[in-house]
Amino acid sequence: MTAESTANSESIANPAHAASHHTSRITTAGVLVALGIIYGDIGTSPLYVMKAIVPGLIDANLVYGGISCVFWTLTLQTTLKYVLLTLNADNNGEGGIFSLFALVRRRGAWLSVVAIIGGAALMADGVITPPISVSSAIEGLQAVYPTLPTVPIVIGIIVGLFLLQSFGTQMVGKAFGPIMLVWFSMLAGLGVSGILQHPEVLQALNPYYAYSLLVNTPGGFWLLGAVFLCTTGAEALYSDLGHCGKGNIRISWVFVKTCLLLNYFGQGAWMVAHQGEQLAGRNPFYALMPSWFLLTGIAIATLAAIIASQALITGSFTLVAEAIRLNMWPKVKLNYPTDVKGQLFVPSMNRLLLLGCIGIVLYFRKSENMEAAYGLAITVTMMMTTLLLSVWLRARKVPLPLVILFVLVYGGIEGSFLVANLIKFPHGGWVSVALGLVLMGVMYVWLRAYYIKRRLTEFVPIKSYLDGIKMLSADESIPKYATHLVFMSSAERGTEIEQKIIYSIFQKRPKRADIYWFVHVDTTDQPYTMEYSVKELAPDDAYRINFRLGFRVEQKINLYFRKVIEEMVRNKEVDITSRYESLSKQHVTGDFRFIVLERYLSVENDFPFVEKLVMQSYFYLKQFIASEDKYFGLDTSSVKVEKVPLVLAPVQNVLLTRISATPTAAQVRQEIG
Repeated sequence: MTAESTANSESIANPAHAASHHTSRITTAGVLVALGIIYGDIGTSPLYVMKAIVPGLIDANLVYGGISCVFWTLTLQTTLKYVLLTLNADNNGEGGIFSLFALVRRRGAWLSVVAIIGGAALMADGVITPPISVSSAIEGLQAVYPTLPTVPIVIGIIVGLFLLQSFGTQMVGKAFGPIMLVWFSMLAGLGVSGILQHPEVLQALNPYYAYSLLVNTPGGFWLLGAVFLCTTGAEALYSDLGHCGKGNIRISWVFVKTCLLLNYFGQGAWMVAHQGEQLAGRNPFYALMPSWFLLTGIAIATLAAIIASQALITGSFTLVAEAIRLNMWPKVKLNYPTDVKGQLFVPSMNRLLLLGCIGIVLYFRKSENMEAAYGLAITVTMMMTTLLLSVWLRARKVPLPLVILFVLVYGGIEGSFLVANLIKFPHGGWVSVALGLVLMGVMYVWLRAYYIKRRLTEFVPIKSYLDGIKMLSADESIPKYATHLVFMSSAERGTEIEQKIIYSIFQKRPKRADIYWFVHVDTTDQPYTMEYSVKELAPDDAYRINFRLGFRVEQKINLYFRKVIEEMVRNKEVDITSRYESLSKQHVTGDFRFIVLERYLSVENDFPFVEKLVMQSYFYLKQFIASEDKYFGLDTSSVKVEKVPLVLAPVQNVLLTRISATPTAAQVRQEIG
């Protein structure tokens, strides 16, 4: 084993410390980090929402109705559903649709489908967030420099943002928090200046204006697709719960919502003052700014738009990490840039998001084109969250009538948003839908393959083989393979072992070792569990170690195994001194060698059609990701990866006919003739 930092390994020796999680405690630093991480998407929506609601001729009824819809959407959808209710459904301080699924998954197998649909849709729509936010800000420069090419600038900013991710969200949050504080203060100031010029716009607080727009205005209902843009970041807000804590989010949301609403009403006031004019080519957000402040305002908006991308990026990292633990995503590499819980970086997802964002910018070119595609998939995520949340409410003993009311109210709201967003499909919405379908396919294949493999794994009682293991360990006629031989086992019961491990020890190549270790990892529904147990199978010959790790814990098995061995040595439970005579006299620690058994699809198969497609897709995807030894955090210099065949269903009817090796007289005459 390689030596690792003792500080990093203390958590395995102190599970109570490792299992601690964020609480509702409110701190100034936490609020500032929340501003920098959580509210990017929601916080920059004033850049494009109002011009999406009123794309052409400015009409007072349209403006009043649009602002009223925005106000009640932020109140009902973001504040009530997410900030007040959904944040309570935390899994030991962690949020997001997969954390919510982990809380309720034992209540029905169908819930995994809900989680897959919601998670995939969130990640798909998140690809559009950085391009639309940054493009909306940079395009403000065209008011000063009309011929300025914005696409290269937008791509450059996005590339720089993704390069920052490897430093961790704590650094990003501390750097971005003060900037977002300035941004929201600017939103409020501009909004107040607009409202003072036309205070009558505050009448839009009356829900009648929203009702009138949706029911009485021709085509008004379809404007919900544009209104929905004001709350698209609510799901990312929930996903980023673990980075800041719900107490900090709730306090900061009071400030954020106030600033947002002031700005929306201020834009509305400016638009009402210019009713009858064409809005095309102008952005009411920048129109609020005095000419002397325009360049400064654009600079601040650009910084805020860069930060806007952060919420979905960090949310996507969280989703991927949780999906891996739930067997819904390939076991890709996860990095933890800081010691702060909840801070992680997924290099492969970072690259995929970067390529996706660049593709979106090159395809749509302008923010107004992105507006037509944005929001369709995220409505699906919100509906899936509503379904999971209703199951969670029932699990918390909430009365059934209240749960039904919750589903009806938010099912109606989100269903309306979904229907209104469907008109975006031919105008670019198909892009996020296509991405979502691809991601759903990957998640479905990975989860279904996991269950197929588990079903086909043969387990045998380990007790039946312990005598054989002892004899093999003592058989000096066989060359010693290692002093300590460690197998990664998937057997959940401590009394069982995979048949393929027994085959590897005795038949594939007899592997003589002084001590055999069988290591099993259980992933818990709690995010930060760090526990282990040790079972002596044969004194001084075989042991089983069972790790219980939370679904957000990095799987540094090499490190954790070392800590367990150190603990056992201190307790005099095991002697790890090398048993080579020359080395034993010098008290040299014996060598450790890990064996990871990796399956491949055998040609000896006769599958059902669906399972054939699933497994072929699974192994096709598997060739693009790192091997399991890297996922488990094993030292590659001491790991042996053995390939074992996966046979789903052996071919039954093999039509082979035996023929004689000696030719018949007729065959001889035929050959001569």
